[in-house]
Amino acid sequence: MSSKIRMADRLKGTEKNVWVEFGKLSAEYKAINLGQGFPDYHPPQHVLDIFAKLVQGDNPLVHQYTRSYGHPHLVNVLAKLYGPIMGRQIDPMTEVTVSIGAFGILFSCMQGLVNPGDEVIIIEPFFDCYEPMVRVAGGKPVFVPLRPTKTEGEMTSHDWQLNTEEITKAFNKNTKAIILNNPNNPVGKVFRREELEVIAKLCIEHDVVCVADEVYEWMIYRGFEHIKIATLPGMWDRTITVGSAGKTFSATGWKLGWAVGPADLMQALMVLHQNSIYTCPTPIQEAVAAGLEYELSVFGDEEKCYLKSLALQELAPKRDMLAKVLSEVGMTPTVPEGGYFMLADISKLNVEIPDDGTDDPYDFKFIRWLTKNKKLSCIPPTAFYNKEHKHLGEKFIRFCFIKEDSTLEAAGKVLKEWKAELDSKSS
Repeated sequence: MSSKIRMADRLKGTEKNVWVEFGKLSAEYKAINLGQGFPDYHPPQHVLDIFAKLVQGDNPLVHQYTRSYGHPHLVNVLAKLYGPIMGRQIDPMTEVTVSIGAFGILFSCMQGLVNPGDEVIIIEPFFDCYEPMVRVAGGKPVFVPLRPTKTEGEMTSHDWQLNTEEITKAFNKNTKAIILNNPNNPVGKVFRREELEVIAKLCIEHDVVCVADEVYEWMIYRGFEHIKIATLPGMWDRTITVGSAGKTFSATGWKLGWAVGPADLMQALMVLHQNSIYTCPTPIQEAVAAGLEYELSVFGDEEKCYLKSLALQELAPKRDMLAKVLSEVGMTPTVPEGGYFMLADISKLNVEIPDDGTDDPYDFKFIRWLTKNKKLSCIPPTAFYNKEHKHLGEKFIRFCFIKEDSTLEAAGKVLKEWKAELDSKSS
């Protein structure tokens, strides 16, 4: 290929994608897939019923283009949902933007706000699209890791902490934004108020935008509270809060996301969105709007409201089931306070994995071996770290537990049989 007919230089270094590799590997070996974060069962029935009714209904306009920045019905419902949470009246036309998934929103944030040379702070481990999105926008990612504060015994996601000195040093006159994933994927950490206050103080002091990726906002387990950083004093005017219909309604294939924030920041997202994606599928937006309206009508009912029941009734037993199995087979799980992922420390297994000919970290090699030889697939957490900090995630693997109980039980059976095999060899 000639020097002119080739991929743009700004994309160099972003070619590798963990989801492509391990999704393909899982399918090729017909492995039990506890890797990518999507359910293997249907979304809630009332949302399916709404969608079916819309698609088969007598309104032809539901199949046509709608408003670029968000279907009017949807942005109005989002304003009603988030207004009381944010403690303010939200203008649906100027303070809400809808795009193709949270991915579309995050891309619009980086392309719409980051200038070449701007620094963007990323808290590790991070969802892997953050770094390439910053780099493609011409920005410079600055990484600050959450660090496990325990080396022995049971762990929860709260045991992963930001070092105040490290995060403070990351801010400077070139810092344009910080990306805060709360609850965090893959750790499951739900940031406490005092932790958010440290970040908020630094954002205000250095005049920095906070991109709050809160797609797992409704998946908070009993005893914990999700606090939106946008609600802290001085933070509304500098925070873009990101949400996801796919995560909210367990329908990741719907690929619909939104941002809520001040009008001047929303304008940057809207300009980028209108010139790249333009608009989102109308029937999906209408279905999500109607689904959220129903959720608002039963918001106080822990059993009827899916926003409440998903974590408390549906996911909590799955989380506990997986944690129990991982502990039984010699791994040390990090029990999450939010989300539907679980890290497991595999360092005590003392398993020798044949070299696969790559220079990838141990977790990549371990999961390739696990997928091929035990037909169980998960995700290597070092994919969520920059090169300098990959050693922090190398002894962990990430499981997704928003799966049918039968899927989790099958995975548990594989792990227990493998453990018995290891024990027999060592005796």
